[in-house]
Amino acid sequence: MKIALTSVFVDDQRAALAFYTDVLGFTKRHDIPLGDNFWLTVKSPESPDGPELLLEPANHPAVKPYRDALVRDGIPLAQFAVDDIEFEHASLTGKGVVFTQPPTDIGTAVVAVFDDTCGNLIQLIEMKPDQNQTN
Repeated sequence: MKIALTSVFVDDQRAALAFYTDVLGFTKRHDIPLGDNFWLTVKSPESPDGPELLLEPANHPAVKPYRDALVRDGIPLAQFAVDDIEFEHASLTGKGVVFTQPPTDIGTAVVAVFDDTCGNLIQLIEMKPDQNQTN
């Protein structure tokens, strides 16, 4: 069993597509009309065989209170792995991305949290090398 697809709820699918592709660097995979919305997915170019991220319309009545509570409490909806969090933080800040938490060492990793402009907080994580690992 493997993860093939996960989703984030977004306020505006077209604005989300622009942010996730133009700012974050993901690539569009599917853009299929479904009534008033779309089956709209993106993928990481660093993991072309990895899972897709569905930019899910946030119009279900349960979504707004759920996302509002997460944002209010500073809880990210999703997490993306990076190799160099300081580089990504500087690069994204330069593109106007607003971070709610700068890179922060949490022991086994360094994390940062940003606002995806689509109603969500997203966490970046750079795992530290395992100190007990031998080559």
